[in-house]
Amino acid sequence: MKRYFIHTFGCQMNVNDSLRMSEVLAKMSYEPTPVPDNADLIILNTCAIREKAEDKMLSALGRYKPVKASRGALIGVGGCVAQQEKDRLLKKVPYLDFVFGPDNIAKLPDIIGRVGQERERVVETAFVHSEEYVFPRADPETSRGKVTEFVTVMKGCDNVCSFCVVPHTRGREVSRAFPEVLLEVADLAKVGVREVTLIGQNVNSYAGGISFAQLLLRTAEVPGIERVRFTTSHPHDLSDELIDAFRTQPKIAPHFHLPVQCGSDRILKMMRRDYTVVQYLERLAKLREARPGIAVTTDIIVGFPGETEEDFELTMKLTEQVRYDNQFSFVFSPRPKTGAALRENEWGPVPHEVKIARLERLQKLQRRISTEVTAALVGTEVEVLVEGHSRYDATKRFGRTPENRTVNFDGDAPAGALVKVKVDRSTPNQLNGQQLSVLSLPTVEPLPLAPAASPFHVVAEA
Repeated sequence: MKRYFIHTFGCQMNVNDSLRMSEVLAKMSYEPTPVPDNADLIILNTCAIREKAEDKMLSALGRYKPVKASRGALIGVGGCVAQQEKDRLLKKVPYLDFVFGPDNIAKLPDIIGRVGQERERVVETAFVHSEEYVFPRADPETSRGKVTEFVTVMKGCDNVCSFCVVPHTRGREVSRAFPEVLLEVADLAKVGVREVTLIGQNVNSYAGGISFAQLLLRTAEVPGIERVRFTTSHPHDLSDELIDAFRTQPKIAPHFHLPVQCGSDRILKMMRRDYTVVQYLERLAKLREARPGIAVTTDIIVGFPGETEEDFELTMKLTEQVRYDNQFSFVFSPRPKTGAALRENEWGPVPHEVKIARLERLQKLQRRISTEVTAALVGTEVEVLVEGHSRYDATKRFGRTPENRTVNFDGDAPAGALVKVKVDRSTPNQLNGQQLSVLSLPTVEPLPLAPAASPFHVVAEA
């Protein structure tokens, strides 16, 4: 059999897309390999959110060039950079064989066939019109033995924030019909999956026949499912109905990733974010009242064009006020065709050294807060869904709390078990402890424990 290797950059949507690619390739009699040097086909599934991700992609392509020279391996680029750059990538990288966008995963057999048989360099980046788009349905058998899995419920985004390239690379919002979503979740539960994460670029604007809150509630009722998560959200879609779902259904995990992007109303307006900081805090207060102890994470962009020291201090103030469990913070990088890139000179670019200095200050503050949040849990008991061996110590188990905090612990429970763990140590990013008891066992016979990591044929990085 021929072998493939997938290198994934970016978000959970990209990881999910890579898994769909692997299913397509399996039907073509390809098998995965954990190392690119043995591959007959290498695919880079790319992210265009930040310039750094593009740079990493080009660097990786350079590393894979010798594999093509020695083995004749085919090399392709998929994902958002492919959608953004199209045939320009073929001109930039002469040894690249094909380029395909996120809507064209199902065309991989045809693309690879044209490259291999006709020696043709192929570009497939056309968007599929909303009314014609068919969501790729995961093969549940590829998830057998896994504890947690992604389920795509929508794609694209209609918000057109001035910093974001997603509308240009993923297209307009398209929601998947809710019966399809529930059927896929039920099939996953039958092969042992106990936790599902509903994903989309703007997931809580879901419009697949019922509201997103109703979709969460129905997903939680699927037999065998113990936890339901979702990502990513926009603050203006945090409705009262969604908040009430957190209040009434304990299987909806108490973790909400709510990107604020900035603590300055002036900058938020320039970003085309249609809320103020006060409005954001009001929605967050309602969420925390409905689900006490809910963990909140966020995204923040530092150094947006025109950002002053006063604007940045407002972001620092907001971080201190909210006390996020964690945040994903990055310096602004102009993306093609976005409003911020087109008007950066008009608004006033922030010098790179200023961006870096501000980012370091923000991340130092968040590390302190994260350290305090996890330290407060030492001595407490937490519920953990076991996912596998710890990647740091094969004698330990690894899992997550309902709040999505990672836990490495001493214990003997199988993958898929819910256990009670006594926390005895903490770091800003994880908890450590001892298994006290088993709360429930998996309903499907678990496979032998494996390291809790990305599937071995999909290398993922930010």
